[in-house]
Amino acid sequence: MRKSSTVTWDQKESAVTGLFEIRDYHYSGDMDAYKEWWKEGLEVLGARMDIQGLWYDSGEPARIAGAEPMESPHGSANVTWIIRWDDIEQREAVWNGLQDDAEWIACAERHPGFDGYLNMSVRFMDPA
Repeated sequence: MRKSSTVTWDQKESAVTGLFEIRDYHYSGDMDAYKEWWKEGLEVLGARMDIQGLWYDSGEPARIAGAEPMESPHGSANVTWIIRWDDIEQREAVWNGLQDDAEWIACAERHPGFDGYLNMSVRFMDPA
């Protein structure tokens, strides 16, 4: 059995609930400016969402395998972030609410370039 520092994997699994939104981006803009923007973005969005983490490409090449491997023409996503929701209704309400949220709108206006998003994918996962 795999163990974390104080909780066994089985115990940890049983405590995880909710719906997880995994967002993968292929971003081609100024990555340094983008990472800097995310400092504010995480603060603003994190006050409205249960963000589990934000990850940037490490530079290590992706490993793509399987019976029918498919590589994206843009390569693997270079930004991934995960949000935990109670359910899809909460998710929809929060995302829709951002359209009228002055703090988020101001933050989004400082984004270094929305046209840098070559591809964005969102998928939803249940805990094991």
